[in-house]
Amino acid sequence: MLSTRDGKLFAGDKEVIKGYESFSGWYWFATELTDDDYMGHPLYFGYVQGFENEWGSFWMGELQPLIDSMKVWEIKPQDLPHAGRR
Repeated sequence: MLSTRDGKLFAGDKEVIKGYESFSGWYWFATELTDDDYMGHPLYFGYVQGFENEWGSFWMGELQPLIDSMKVWEIKPQDLPHAGRR
């Protein structure tokens, strides 16, 4: 499902615009921003590699506490084309 083309990461045919990684081995790949302000946090649609690999929405309000506790971090843009489980 994940591929690198022209130095960019794609999930299926959609370009990944942001990515997050966790110590538990989960990845969140945003392919579109669906709402600028959902309860004060962005709501993204994209591809998640967790227990299962699936498409869906994820809300930064859920990820932010994990980011604050350093269990989840944003993947640097230069590392994004190489991220995820292939």
